[in-house]
Amino acid sequence: MLDIALIRKDPDFVKAALKKREYDVDFTAFLQMDEERRKLIGDTETLKAERNRVSKEVPQLKKAGQDVTALLASMKELADKIKEQDARLAELDASMEEFILALPNLPAEDVVAGGKEANVAIRTFGEKPAFDFEPKNHVDLANALGLIDYERGVKMAGNGFWLYTGLGAQMEWALLNYFIETHLSDGYEFILPPHMLNYACGLSAGQFPKFKDDVFRVAEDNFTFMLPTAETALVNLYRDEILEEADLPKKLFAYTPCYRREAGSYRANERGMIRGHQFNKVEMFQFTRPEDSTAALQELIAKAEGLVQGLGLHYHLSKLAAGDCSASMATTYDIEVWLPSMNEYKEVSSVSNAMDYQARRGRMRFRRADTKKIEFIHTLNGSGLATSRVFPAILEQNQRADGSVVIPEVLRKWMGGKEVLEPKN
Repeated sequence: MLDIALIRKDPDFVKAALKKREYDVDFTAFLQMDEERRKLIGDTETLKAERNRVSKEVPQLKKAGQDVTALLASMKELADKIKEQDARLAELDASMEEFILALPNLPAEDVVAGGKEANVAIRTFGEKPAFDFEPKNHVDLANALGLIDYERGVKMAGNGFWLYTGLGAQMEWALLNYFIETHLSDGYEFILPPHMLNYACGLSAGQFPKFKDDVFRVAEDNFTFMLPTAETALVNLYRDEILEEADLPKKLFAYTPCYRREAGSYRANERGMIRGHQFNKVEMFQFTRPEDSTAALQELIAKAEGLVQGLGLHYHLSKLAAGDCSASMATTYDIEVWLPSMNEYKEVSSVSNAMDYQARRGRMRFRRADTKKIEFIHTLNGSGLATSRVFPAILEQNQRADGSVVIPEVLRKWMGGKEVLEPKN
């Protein structure tokens, strides 16, 4: 959520910043409501003070034998006026909250304007694999190797689902073990959050109200939904709390499946595991002081890159333009692995700094040790990693002419020492 004081002070600055996202906004009506609200608060407080003053006088006047009929009548009019103004205040509060909750975060100053076409590749790791044979796509490789059962996954749950089998399930779990072991060795705290969350979680994360129809609802009588990413849970750990400065930074990670409705149709080449309704992911998260969040972002980027480098996969790191960042994020970097069959890079990790946007929505604050001043925390998140595109990248980049696939060395200890996945007869 954006700072109302900033909008009030410099609406043109906020408007120009949001324009970098290709998001147009007019603050005229909002500022008129804000002005009316502030005046109404002052007037109502004056009326309530008068009511309290007169209320204290009435018993004294009665005791003195004076007629208070006219005074009581004026008090009734005063009470009605206060009730009317309180109702108008509630109406203004609701309208202003609806407006401001719909606004995306301001992009950071160094984030360029535009959409996906303005994204910039920062650096590249490794070389695109070159094959002296006709390479297969990951769907055919997974079938031939007996790793994934796509048909039975669809039979059990519908399109957008798959079933890991045998060594496929083992390698999926090996990837998760590799990610978890690395984060633990880096001093991050392991969290296993609930998979079902309440509406307030989506609101704090910045996914609601705009994307409330993109999640899997569990109950209709109250808004309970399956988490689309562990970020939605982790960001709410300290919702409505005040931490001490000494408690920061909080460095966390969580493993969860992610459940997504993925509105819209899939592209023809996004087969297999590239886009689905359920996939596994390890999510990194940090709560920091404002002055530490830039360094924390670089730390998370380095951690995500290190995981992909450890797997030996060719990728590039891109800095997203303002219009391609998600609504809650001020800055985002994507790590994208090369998929030969698609002849393109696909994101396996998105690392972002929300700054104080999510903290304002969830009232997550900390107290300065020296001044006792209470400020909003900065929140950051990064995939570390999602498996559903790492797995295909391993198969496609590490395939050999005979249809076998070399298992990355870092995974072999969880694969019983196995070095190669062999096609099934």
